[in-house]
Amino acid sequence: MILAEQNESNCAAPEELQTSVRPAIAVNARFTTQRITGVQRYAVEVLKRLPALEPIAPSDRWRGPRGHLWEQALLPRQLGDRLLWSPCNVGPWSVKRQVVTIHDCAFHDMPHAVSRGFRLWYSWLLRRLAPRIRRILTVSEFSRQRLIDFLQVDPRKIVAIPNGVDERFNPAAADAVSAMRARLGLPERYILFVGSLDPRKNLLGLLKAWNQISAKLDFPLVICGASSHVFRSAGIEQLPERVVLSGYVADEDLPALYSGASLFVYPSLYEGFGLPVIEAMACGTPVVCSSTTSLGEVAGSAACLVDPADSESIAAGMMRVLEDEALRNELRGRGLDRAAEFSWDRTARETWNELLTAAAI
Repeated sequence: MILAEQNESNCAAPEELQTSVRPAIAVNARFTTQRITGVQRYAVEVLKRLPALEPIAPSDRWRGPRGHLWEQALLPRQLGDRLLWSPCNVGPWSVKRQVVTIHDCAFHDMPHAVSRGFRLWYSWLLRRLAPRIRRILTVSEFSRQRLIDFLQVDPRKIVAIPNGVDERFNPAAADAVSAMRARLGLPERYILFVGSLDPRKNLLGLLKAWNQISAKLDFPLVICGASSHVFRSAGIEQLPERVVLSGYVADEDLPALYSGASLFVYPSLYEGFGLPVIEAMACGTPVVCSSTTSLGEVAGSAACLVDPADSESIAAGMMRVLEDEALRNELRGRGLDRAAEFSWDRTARETWNELLTAAAI
């Protein structure tokens, strides 16, 4: 089932929901002390559309691993009798009156890709938290099915609500793209990857594919992202020729970065949703991405789908799109239409409905 095609007839506008019944609902805002990646972006986008929610945020002294202590020991003391929504995978074990968004099951499905401590903590906490709380939200039908299998709770307790794409992700003007290229030192043409540099993003597979096609191209592969502290190194010791490792790119540069790319490639081994794919589509960039996990579900027919476990499949997909102008134009059009189906307003509406239901239990 493609999530963006689910019926929206029962979803009122966020503003209408805010002016109706307003139960006291607090938000676990630990994400405000963290760098913005897909999980944090989800929390920010939904929260700004639901002003009735009341964020409880830690001070800067609770950044990093200390944030777990704040979340488990101090947050419950500040909650009172409010329902708690924890939007970033975990919440305090002691709070039963709670809704948690768990974005994926990668810590269980790809144990080799995360640190042992991270895996044990998430596995221990979520298996004990899930039966106690009122609702679990997730971001794709793929993640919902994996969480049902892992958590062994009533499937009706887990609800899939797709992510959205912000309105600022649209085809950028030529002058904005030129200014971005000047700031980042990029050439006029480039292939782009955006994501954290951890093993599940399949950088090794992408670089193997790049080695197969780079001699045919005179422009670089640009890899944008920073290593996550919980993921092991991707194992990249030496970059191939014409690969630019740009590091973390400021959020405001992303729309122009996507828009300026000749191709966006995302051969991830595991995704709960795959937000960069939809962001690239919204910017009018043709996409090559994995057919597996949530990515085939999210991208639909709007991307060139490849086998992420096969570097030859990745290479062939990239060359097919680069060499076929008609295909590139077709993917641009399909991508813009597909991205338009994913709205943060819709995500907020459906999340609010689930929070109302949980508050009434």
